[in-house]
Amino acid sequence: MSGKGQDERRPSGELVADVLAALWKSGKPMTTQEVNAALDKGLARTTMATILTRLYEKGTLRRVPAGRGFAYEPAQDAAGLVAGRMRRVLESEPQRDLVLKRFVSSLTKSDEETLRRLLLEAEDGPS
Repeated sequence: MSGKGQDERRPSGELVADVLAALWKSGKPMTTQEVNAALDKGLARTTMATILTRLYEKGTLRRVPAGRGFAYEPAQDAAGLVAGRMRRVLESEPQRDLVLKRFVSSLTKSDEETLRRLLLEAEDGPS
């Protein structure tokens, strides 16, 4: 067995990140073919269809009818996606207070000030 195919594999998540970046940049729903063309990586249509379907099933993408297939768009912006990921990780941890304490203690002074400001704004309610 040749190791060549293994060496040419993308790092985990790179292709998904590229797909999401193309969809965010577009600002409109894109078909499988449109996403594939935007990435210009020479991927098989079935490979791209599988990636988009899996992201849809995870709730990362929404899809709308487009011709005989679907067009896909992100369910949220990049910041929302990261925030959701952070929330899910925190929810899966039994010692949430310890995780939050370690997280806060690792923040830069600037990030800590931003977090304090955001917490105060949230406490005050919508403007």
